[in-house]
Amino acid sequence: DDELELQTDGNRSGHLQNGELGLAVANEDVIRIIAAQLAEIGDQFDKEIQARVVNDLVQHFLNDNLSREEITLHISKAVRELAQAIPSDMEQEKAMLVLAMVLAKKIGNTVPSLLHRVISTTVNYMNQQLHNYIVEMVSAVKQ
Repeated sequence: DDELELQTDGNRSGHLQNGELGLAVANEDVIRIIAAQLAEIGDQFDKEIQARVVNDLVQHFLNDNLSREEITLHISKAVRELAQAIPSDMEQEKAMLVLAMVLAKKIGNTVPSLLHRVISTTVNYMNQQLHNYIVEMVSAVKQ
């Protein structure tokens, strides 16, 4: 149930279990277009995120006493705080989506043993907070 396929090369679209954000294989071209756009923004954001933010999140992930929901709240808080520094001409939801993904990448690079937990929690956060935006984004590119 918690097993997710991590795609980083943009060549194949992954899918989430239980139909969450169920993106059909037929949407691969749409997913590639969106991924390229988000990756470009992510590269810009990557430089802006301070190591302190990443290290604080790493400590939360390393704390076995925190539930997935509690860690999701920490991710949400970090994303909201980082999003406040984003230029106002960018959609807030897009900024939050990219920031969540960049934070997951940075945490995974900092402590690779946390990668599965980080990805699972980040996907949970995106499903809770950004699901409608992701669906709208895919629909807009398809048109």
